[in-house]
Amino acid sequence: MPSHRWIVSELPPLSPRPAAAEIVAGCHRRLRGPYTGVDTVLRAVLPEAVRRWPELVDFHRVELLYGMPELADLIGPAPRTLALESSFEERTRFFGAGMIRCMSQGVVSFLVDHAHRLRSAGESAPHLVLDQADQAEPTTQELIALLLRRADPAQLRLTVRTGTGDLPGELHRALERWAERSAERPDGAGAVGGDRQARTDEELAQAYVRGDCASGDPAELRAYLEAPPELRARLHDRRAEELEDTGPGPSVRVGALAYHREHGSDPSGAGRIALLTAQRHCVEVGFSAAVIDLGLRGRAVTDPDAHPHDFWEFTHQAAAACIPLGRHQQSMDLYLDVIQRFTDPKVHMMTSYSIAMLHTRFLRPRDHDLALRWQNNAAAIASILPDPAERLTFSVFHDNGLALVEMHRGNPGRALDLVESCIARLDAKLTDAQWRLHRSQLLYNRARLLTATDRLDEAFADYSTLIELDPHYTDYLSERARIHRTRGDFAAALADYDRAVELAPPFPELYHNRGTARAEAGDTKGALADFGYVLEMEPEDLDTRLARAELLLELEEFDAADDDVTAGLALRPQDPRLLCMRGTVALQRGELAQAREALDAALALDPEYPAALLNRAVVHYGQGRHPAAVADLTALLDLVGDDPDVLLNRGIAHQAGGRPDLALADYERALALPGADRPELEARSAECAAAG
Repeated sequence: MPSHRWIVSELPPLSPRPAAAEIVAGCHRRLRGPYTGVDTVLRAVLPEAVRRWPELVDFHRVELLYGMPELADLIGPAPRTLALESSFEERTRFFGAGMIRCMSQGVVSFLVDHAHRLRSAGESAPHLVLDQADQAEPTTQELIALLLRRADPAQLRLTVRTGTGDLPGELHRALERWAERSAERPDGAGAVGGDRQARTDEELAQAYVRGDCASGDPAELRAYLEAPPELRARLHDRRAEELEDTGPGPSVRVGALAYHREHGSDPSGAGRIALLTAQRHCVEVGFSAAVIDLGLRGRAVTDPDAHPHDFWEFTHQAAAACIPLGRHQQSMDLYLDVIQRFTDPKVHMMTSYSIAMLHTRFLRPRDHDLALRWQNNAAAIASILPDPAERLTFSVFHDNGLALVEMHRGNPGRALDLVESCIARLDAKLTDAQWRLHRSQLLYNRARLLTATDRLDEAFADYSTLIELDPHYTDYLSERARIHRTRGDFAAALADYDRAVELAPPFPELYHNRGTARAEAGDTKGALADFGYVLEMEPEDLDTRLARAELLLELEEFDAADDDVTAGLALRPQDPRLLCMRGTVALQRGELAQAREALDAALALDPEYPAALLNRAVVHYGQGRHPAAVADLTALLDLVGDDPDVLLNRGIAHQAGGRPDLALADYERALALPGADRPELEARSAECAAAG
């Protein structure tokens, strides 16, 4: 059977080869930053895909263009959103690593589906050779790992070429599991550089820089490192000018151009500006790892006394980008660094807000009171800014931050008052065209608070307004679908979910939620398809794995349900939900001993897990252990309060254990509750009365 290949080599990069059956893509981050190499692959396959399967390209348009806008010349523009249309200064909605992973999953889905269509047509997809993957930017490395796992090598075969150094965890695990490792180079591979015998050291250094310092040629690297600093700087300047003359897109500006300016003759001037431009682009897109890299490099070339705002921006953006990557302490250290360096009120205002968000949203344990202190400081500074326009917008921004903290402190009414005040103040002073994105965010926050306070009609109206205002921001459709479900209108909920799926990249949560709605509406086939797609993308999503196992259990597909449980336990062997599901599957099969073992294990980890208590009570009853069944059902009633079904079951256990008096008391108690099974309870009560 064919498999993916992992070539480990210290030899120079591969030369592009024109064979139609192969696409060689250099992935070195210095070329075009995030998605370097991925863009090469897409440029090779998209023309044919647009011609033969335009609906496939259109379905994945958002993901294909999100981080690679230059591909618009092949497939047309991306859908417009408020975020894309807002200036950097007015942006208050930013995305991070989770969004980028979702976009990468969409790109992988496109490539896998494209290869499948070729195979169905009796053709073969090109063999993808992804070179210098060890030098790729982390976003590209993540996508390669996803592609290795999800692509069937019989339909889409990958060769990933790396050096001998360490690789990030996910990519290394994917290569170890899904690719055959070899120290040999692919047949026919040629190294970049051709005949090097007649080149002088200066020519070698020139070649290294002309290749955007991505060459693995040891002779070129040696000559570059040994060249006089003035020559190196001059070579970088010359290459930067060449790139500027080509009218580079954002990817080249993030990769090669920023690097050359940074290492040219004016790193603190032209280098600083190029790095700041590159970082702003990555902030807008959500390339978190690149934002951190560019921010730290920008700090290194920026004099904080001569250019304090730029130094602060490099630091602030890098600190914010640390958060979605889980690097919370690094984020805090960077924020505290700028507070210590500067006395500028706006620096302290924005940094206080950022530290407040760390405490109320991300650090563990959360400290909402400490967050309130920091956020009060931000709001206080905003309220005394000398410029009236800045005072208005920043006061609203920071009062919105206060609202979030108050919500986390358990004060939704206070939070809602703050948000509504923010909306009213902006509406009174701004035109409809000003700060449209931030005003939509305020409306979104109000809708969520209205939902949290059970004012669903008002929340529904706000979500409907937001959908009209920004139809491609699909969170609004998902939130409105949630209200439809609360009202029991599954047809309307599914219509919103379907529209969101049509417009959005493949958010796992979106497919999970549509899957659960489909299951509740009786569409088991659709639900299983949605759950399957989530688990294809993210096999460690235990909520979806449990949801699928539960649905399979309802369909009496016991083996398939247990397979999901086994897969989940391989990842998290001490998860009480998975152990409970294992016990439930065994119970449904009539395997009482195995069921009890699993349920005992679940309750040892979580003694107050209701489903485990209920199912173990059923097992005890089936094994004739009636007092044990009563004990579990009593513990369950202590947790959930009076429940007619639990009381009925405990009464049955009492009755079987020879205590009709206690059984009758439970039946009478259950009969007084709404939702009781009256015929069953009355029949049981009559039995107990006759026995008494």
